[in-house]
Amino acid sequence: MAVEYSVTLKKIIDDLSLSPLYMPIRIINSNISRPGLMLTGYFDFFDTTRILVFGHTEFSYLSRFGIEQQQHVIDSIFRLGPPAVILCRSYEFNDAMMHSAEEHNIPILQSADTTSSLTAGIVTLLSKELAPRITRHGVLVEVYGEGCLIIGDSGVGKSETAIELMKRGHRLIADDAVEIRKIDNHTLIGQSPQNIRHFVELRGVGIINARNLFGMGSIKLTEKIDMVINLELWDGKKAYDRMGLENEYMEILSIDIPIMTIPVKPGRNLSNIIEVAAMNNRQKKMGYNAAQDLLTSLGMEIDDEMIEKRVVDNWDK
Repeated sequence: MAVEYSVTLKKIIDDLSLSPLYMPIRIINSNISRPGLMLTGYFDFFDTTRILVFGHTEFSYLSRFGIEQQQHVIDSIFRLGPPAVILCRSYEFNDAMMHSAEEHNIPILQSADTTSSLTAGIVTLLSKELAPRITRHGVLVEVYGEGCLIIGDSGVGKSETAIELMKRGHRLIADDAVEIRKIDNHTLIGQSPQNIRHFVELRGVGIINARNLFGMGSIKLTEKIDMVINLELWDGKKAYDRMGLENEYMEILSIDIPIMTIPVKPGRNLSNIIEVAAMNNRQKKMGYNAAQDLLTSLGMEIDDEMIEKRVVDNWDK
């Protein structure tokens, strides 16, 4: 069963600089509605979980009626229980409309923004705050603009690698626990839980604060997850990919993310390898694959089966 998330109206008010006129409630739907046909009495597809936005068109329509008719129209909508109503362009309800809002306990907010601008802001905010999410063990760093989710068994060197990457000028988003949100069908955003943000655990040293130790330039609050780096202890019996032709992916919240397995053993510079992996991943996204280019230059044919998509299960639970 899908988990249902919520966001407080206070956060929407603070982020979008709204003026609360009357409110109590929490929002659970990332979609919004313009009343439109509801003002004419058509309620067949009315969704009581969506915020209602009143703009110039709605007030222009209501102005055609007298005060009593306006209250009747608003009352017929408010009795269905929308979670909140936002008035754009600094419009205000008259006393009769406000009485209806109080009677049905409907929060009323006000904004000076245009309807289009406000709508875009609400959708962006709610899509992030109400997105499906999971929290998993790992480290998230930004390397050359690429969000790299580093996973692997405890003690394999994830945090130590993140420290080295920070010293090279890259940025830490989360250590140990990564909260991953599905913003849309193609985008995953990672961040750290609030209570452990900027903290890193180093065995033998203890807990450090990356922001205080390395400066503000070494940390970032959120980052899109572009690739997964799976660190595992070197297994001499295992054949590791040496060409990079075969595309491997990990499924996270029903989205396939490119994954690369990097064997760990003494003498390997993991931060160097991850930097190269991040740059190579960016090249692949831009349509260039060095392994394919090499085989083509050697006059070898590339079999589609060699570069087929393969979803693997390497998630460290």
